[in-house]
Amino acid sequence: MAKVTAATFTKVKPKKKCCRKSTRCAACPVVLHRLGKMDAHEFSNKQFTKALKKARAA
Repeated sequence: MAKVTAATFTKVKPKKKCCRKSTRCAACPVVLHRLGKMDAHEFSNKQFTKALKKARAA
């Protein structure tokens, strides 16, 4: 998993194609879209970690 934090979230380049595994990777376009809908760039690092875990598992 790539190191993604609240500060670097907007700079992460999504993968070209979705992996569609049960636990998605952090660079998956679906995960980045879910985090974008939550306005994750405004979260603290602790909140962002929880949001990332939720977005990857869903």
